[in-house]
This record gives sequence, C-alpha cells and structure tokens, in this order.
Amino acid sequence: MAKRTVYIPMLDQLGVVEKEVEFEWFPGFSVAQKQRSIASLHERAMEEGIEPVLEISSKSPDEAGVQASAFNLSFEMKKSGRRVSVEAAFQGSKTFAGSGPFPDMYEMSAREAKKEIRIRQNGTLTKFTFFGKEFPLKPRTFFYDWLYIKTLSLDEDLANKIEGYAAFTDIEFNPNKSINCQAYSAALFVSLQRSGFLDDALETEVSFKSVLSEVYRKREARISFQSSLI
Repeated sequence: MAKRTVYIPMLDQLGVVEKEVEFEWFPGFSVAQKQRSIASLHERAMEEGIEPVLEISSKSPDEAGVQASAFNLSFEMKKSGRRVSVEAAFQGSKTFAGSGPFPDMYEMSAREAKKEIRIRQNGTLTKFTFFGKEFPLKPRTFFYDWLYIKTLSLDEDLANKIEGYAAFTDIEFNPNKSINCQAYSAALFVSLQRSGFLDDALETEVSFKSVLSEVYRKREARISFQSSLI
C-alpha cells in the first residue's frame, strides 16, 4: 500500500484541500505500472466521493494530464518564437549565492534542464530570476505556482479541460523530498478561476502573491509542519 495526496480546489473561496489517500501501489518503472497505480489511487479517491480526478504528469492516462505536466506545458518566447517548458523555465531561473540564473537552460528539454549539473552543484539557492524579475524563496511555492498558472492561462483549450475536474494528483510527487507540485498548482488554478480571482492574480507578480496571501500563510504552516516530521 502507498499514500498520495489528492488536491481538491476550493470553489467558494481561494485555496486547495489536500487529502491523503491510501491505495494499492504497483511497483515498477514502466508507464503501464505507473498507470495501474494511478488507477488504484483514483478508484480510492472515488470511493471517498472525489471525482473526476485528473493525474497531472507525463505518466497520466489522460491526454489533458500529459499536456498539463510541467514537462510539456509551455509558453512561447516573443523574441525567438521558441517554446519553453515550465520545468525548464523553473530550473533555469534558479539563482544561487554565486551564480545563476541560467537562461540558456530555457532552450533545453525539460528532462535536460532537470538533470543540469549547474543547478546541482551551486550551493545555496537565494531566489529565482525570470527575465529580470526576481521572486523570493518564500512563500516556498510562489514562483512555481505563478509560472505554472501563468503558462496554463495562456492555453485556453487546456485550461477549460482542467477546469472540468474536481481534483488532481501527481503519482511521482513525494512531499518528503519536494515542495513544488504540478497537481497542487493545477488545483490552485481552478480555485482562482472558479472564485473569480484569476485575472486579478495574474495582473502582476505582486498581485499574485497578494491575492493568495492567506492561502500561502496556511500552506507555509503546513509545509513547515510536514518538514518537522521528517
């Protein structure tokens, strides 16, 4: 058995309900095994009254979930016309005490950017720098959420599909090892959209942080509590 979090967007107010669900795990690295685990997780969620659920990852059995993966979700750079994945933009924007950001990484594939040696050997992360705009490390998911939601909002067709789901999962995400989660960001997008705050939040980076200030206050406390248990 295994446990994963199901992220449920709040519709009458801003926020995401994070519900841990226990399900049967199917070991193995193949896509088929991952999808068996996803099906098991979603079946358990459905038994608890949560449906429909969309897996947001490259292993998703649903096309919308694959498209919404940070490895595939992308935006077009105005000058070059090249498309940049959310993952490559996130990794390339990391700024360390003595180096970074690395905008050349925006040209990489998502997998190449995630494995790039420079972001693994540069010591202390101090901030994110994205096309000259600086993002602080706290709230801890602020930059990733903004980048993901901003990019998703540019794809109207995909955004409409995402909005049709009641909850989201990411089979690979482990909160004991990572903080940023694409399934959480997708759920937060739906909450912003359904609550009528999406346009206000995306007006500027500052407004995004302001609109979600209470959400981030509560999530920071949750992340800190989880970290204390590790």
